[in-house]
Amino acid sequence: MNTISKLFLLLSMILIVSCQTTAKDQTTAEKQGWKLSMQSYTFHLFTVVESIDKTSQLGVKYIEIYPGQKLGGALGEELFDYSLSAEKRKAVLDYAKSKGVTIVSAGVFTPKTEEWEKIFSFAKAMKLEFINAEPAHADWDLVERLSKQYKIKVAVHNHPSEESYWKPEVLLNDIRDRSNLLGSSADVGHFKRMGLEPISCLKQLEGRVIALHFKDIAPQGTENTLEDVVWGQGVLNVKGMLEELKRQKFKGYFTIEYEANWENNLPQIKQSIDYFNQVANELFQNK
Repeated sequence: MNTISKLFLLLSMILIVSCQTTAKDQTTAEKQGWKLSMQSYTFHLFTVVESIDKTSQLGVKYIEIYPGQKLGGALGEELFDYSLSAEKRKAVLDYAKSKGVTIVSAGVFTPKTEEWEKIFSFAKAMKLEFINAEPAHADWDLVERLSKQYKIKVAVHNHPSEESYWKPEVLLNDIRDRSNLLGSSADVGHFKRMGLEPISCLKQLEGRVIALHFKDIAPQGTENTLEDVVWGQGVLNVKGMLEELKRQKFKGYFTIEYEANWENNLPQIKQSIDYFNQVANELFQNK
């Protein structure tokens, strides 16, 4: 065997081992295209740098950063939004990469019409997969055009207010005949807070769920009514929601937005991640 053949064989063996290691490191959920992401608002008492650190500490590989969060650390006092300089944008990306975290989305944006172009340009520069937003109903033609132009998805959030996209029908009425780049960032907790059944809402949104703000919440009448709790310990039927998303063959991001115990919610988030992986293992045990 000549030198070139030996080198080729060595490189092939390295590639095979690398692929095997990557596959082995993936959770059952990840193998099915279910990816856990962190909404940095979970750590809104902290900076972007600290949020990325905490996300990495939890072993979560993806993050959604909310506009207006202070960068922090060596990145300075500026706020994360579309006005960041190219230098600062690169610095944020580099820092996340150094911690093994990828910024896949940003939001929730509630922009004026004239801001959309800047937001899409920012999302392109930050290599985002999607923008989490609540567009004005009158802006959908513009949003759809820019989404196609930049090839970036727009996932619509549902805040718990009848002034928002609080129920699936409101969103579907606006996007039903539009591009599949437009869809839902379904906040399952907010559905319940508005008196809706999350599993039914997910069924209505089938084919349009780009990502979720995933959570579980305490029942009404408790000391902290409707506050976030460890997944599987509240009233949202987390396993049922995951079963429904499996039926839909959903692939995308389960964005963790844990809005409780703000000063130190890592233990509760870790328990939630463990429960998520436990249920995923049960659902896909024969895969």
